[in-house]
Amino acid sequence: MRALHKIIPRQPAHWVGDGFNVYPVFGRHAFSESLSPWLMFDYAAPKHFPPTTAQRGVGQHPHRGFETITIAFQGEVEHGDSVGNRDVIGPQDVQWMTAGRGVIHEEFHSRNFAKTGGTFEMCHLWLNLPKKNKMAKPRYQPLLNKDITVEEIADGVKVRVIAGTVGGTTGPAKTFSPVELWDINVEKKGTKVELDVPEDHNVILFVRRGMIHVGESEVGPQSVAIMERQGGNVIFTTDERNSQILLLGGEPLNEPIAARGPFVMNTQDELRQAMVDYQTGKLGR
Repeated sequence: MRALHKIIPRQPAHWVGDGFNVYPVFGRHAFSESLSPWLMFDYAAPKHFPPTTAQRGVGQHPHRGFETITIAFQGEVEHGDSVGNRDVIGPQDVQWMTAGRGVIHEEFHSRNFAKTGGTFEMCHLWLNLPKKNKMAKPRYQPLLNKDITVEEIADGVKVRVIAGTVGGTTGPAKTFSPVELWDINVEKKGTKVELDVPEDHNVILFVRRGMIHVGESEVGPQSVAIMERQGGNVIFTTDERNSQILLLGGEPLNEPIAARGPFVMNTQDELRQAMVDYQTGKLGR
C-alpha cells in the first residue's frame, strides 16, 4: 500500500475570465516534479448562472508545450482554436487539446447554456508534454461520455476510465506519455477502495465531493492527497455516501520545467522563442 506523501488543502477560489470561478487545486505545488506529468488544476464547483446573452468565459489566448483537458460535469463548454477546431462538450464529456507547437484558443460557456442558464461545474487540467513532443502538431480529441467506459471494480465503486487502464478497460484518450485520469464514484460510506496504479507513477487524489480517509488522514472536498510513488496499490476509505474522486496519475517526465504564463517548455530560451513567435504571429498556425 502506498503511503500518503502530502495533503494540499482546499485553496481560495478566484475568477478566470467571467465564466469560471475556480479553486487552483494544486496551489503553490503547481508545476512541481511531485505532480509530473500534471502541471496545473483548476476546479469550478457547482454554481448557478442566470440566463444571459453575453459570452461568459475566457477569450483568445495562446498555449505551447503542453495539453489542456477540460471535463464538463454540469453545463456545457464551447471551444474554438486557431487551427480550426470548434466544439461543444456537455455533461460528463471531455475535451483533450494538445497545444504542442502552439495554438490560440478560447473557452466559453456554450451559447445554448448561456441562454438558458443553469448549474455549471467543470475542471481544467494542464498536462505536460515530453521534450520530444513539445512541438508536436496541435490536436483536439472530443471524448464524449458515451465513449468513456465505466468499470465497476467493486460493489458500488464505479470508475470512468478517461485515460490509462482499469481492469480490462483502457480509456479513449490518446496520450504522449503513460497517464491515468479516472473519475471515481463510490456509493457507500465506509467503502475501502483499492486501485492498481503502475509502480513509480505519481498519483494524485482530488476529492470533488464527499470525504475520504487515506491512512489516518482525512481528505475533504476540493482537497488533494499526493501519494508516494512506491508501495503498491492506492487505498482509501470513503467517509460519506456518493463520494466522487478524480485520480490523476502518470509516469514522471524527469525533465526541466520552464513555465511562464501560457507556455510550458524546458528552457528559458524556449520560453523567449515562444513569446517571440506569438508576438510575430507565427504561433497558432
